Amino acid sequence: MSAGSVIRKYPFGRFAIMVLASVAMLITALAEASDSRADPEFVKFIEDLWPLAAARGVSRKTFDAAFKDVTFDPTVVAHTKSQPEFVIPIWQYLATAVYQSRIVRGRAKSESEHRWLVKARIEYGIDESVIMGIWGMETEYGAFEGSDNVVRALASLAFIHYGGDYIRDELLSALSILEKGDINPRAMVGSWAGAMGQTQFMPSSFRDYAVDFDGGGRRDIWNNAADAIGSMANYLAKHGWKRDLPWGFEVRLPSDFKLSARDSTVPAEFASFAKRGVERADGGAMPNSGEVRLLITAGLKGPIFLVTGNFKAIRSYNESDSYALGVGLLGDAIAGRPGLRTAWPIHDRQLAPEQIRELQAHLKKMGYDVGEIDGRAGEILRSAVRQFQEKRGLAPDGYPTLALLKDVESQN
Repeated sequence: MSAGSVIRKYPFGRFAIMVLASVAMLITALAEASDSRADPEFVKFIEDLWPLAAARGVSRKTFDAAFKDVTFDPTVVAHTKSQPEFVIPIWQYLATAVYQSRIVRGRAKSESEHRWLVKARIEYGIDESVIMGIWGMETEYGAFEGSDNVVRALASLAFIHYGGDYIRDELLSALSILEKGDINPRAMVGSWAGAMGQTQFMPSSFRDYAVDFDGGGRRDIWNNAADAIGSMANYLAKHGWKRDLPWGFEVRLPSDFKLSARDSTVPAEFASFAKRGVERADGGAMPNSGEVRLLITAGLKGPIFLVTGNFKAIRSYNESDSYALGVGLLGDAIAGRPGLRTAWPIHDRQLAPEQIRELQAHLKKMGYDVGEIDGRAGEILRSAVRQFQEKRGLAPDGYPTLALLKDVESQN
C-alpha cells in the first residue's frame, strides 16, 4: 500500500480509474473558490455523512472534531491520473524502487529493529526481508509517511465519488479509528489517497490488520516501528503468506522449453518445473515443496521468475507485479542475496499508452478479456496477450510489443 503508488489500494476495477471530464470540470470550479469548505454541496455532503458515521458508533463530538476546518482539496485529483507500476517499463520502475542508498538504509534499519523483525517471523512466519522490502517501498522505513490530512483527503475524493462508495466507506472507517482513540484527527496524516502511517494502510486495513505489537496500549503505525512491523506481518499472514516459502526467484529456461500460457497462470510443483529443465539463475537448489508459476514481465529476453503464493500475498498490498517484484528484490538486496543475473531488454521499443489502448481495443473486439481500455500493461492485458499468442502458435510470454500489435491488427 505504497505512498508512491496509492491507487493500488482501491479494489474498484483493480485500480484502472478514469477521471471523467465532468469530474474534472467540477474540481476546476471548486479549485477556483476561495473557500471550498463553504461550497453548499460540499457542506451538504459532510452533513449527509453524519447518520452513516453514527451508525458505526461515531459520536457527534468525534465527527465534528474530525471535520473541523476541513476544506475540499482539489489537488488530490491530479494524483489519480497515473500509476507508475503500469505506465513505465518495469526496469525503469524497479530502478526507482531498488537502489543502493535505499538498500543501505534498509540494512541499518533491519539491525536497529531486529528484535521486532524476529518477533514477526516467529509469530507470523514472515521473512524479515519481505517486511523490509514493503517498509522501504512504502515510506522509506518510516521516514516519509505523507503529510496530508487523511480525513480531508478522503472527504475530497469521496465528494467527487472517486472509486464509488469505497472511498466513502474508507472515510467512515477513519472516523471509527478516531472514535477508538488510536490517533487524533490532526495526527492522522498520510498520502493524498488516505493511506496512513509507516505501513500506508487504508483505514479499513488499519481496522482489520493493525496490531499493538509492543504492548503499548494502542496501535500506532505512525510513530511506532514495532507496531508498523507487526501490522505489516499480520497483514501478509492474513493474506495467505506461507511460512518458510520464498516469494520467488529468478530462473533460466532451457533452450527447448515448451512454454504454455498455463505456466504463468496455473501453479505447479517446484519439482515439475525442475523436471522440465528450469534452473535457478543463482545456481541454488529448488525448494523441496511448494507450488509456483512463471512470471514473465519483459518477454523471454528479460529476467524470468518462478513465484509462489507468497508473491500473491505481497501483491495484495498493491495489485501490481512490478510493485511485488520491487518488494521482493529490495528485500533480497537488504538480506544480501544475489541480484538479477539477466539484464532487462532496455533497448526494446516499448508501446506507448495510446498503442496499448489500441492493442486492448483490438483484443477486446476479438473476444479477449482485457479489463478496462486504459493504456496500462498490467496482468489482465498480459493474460489476454498470452492467450492470443498461444492461439497463433507463438511463445506465450504475454509481452506486448510492436510486432505483436501489428499481428493483432492484422487479425481484425
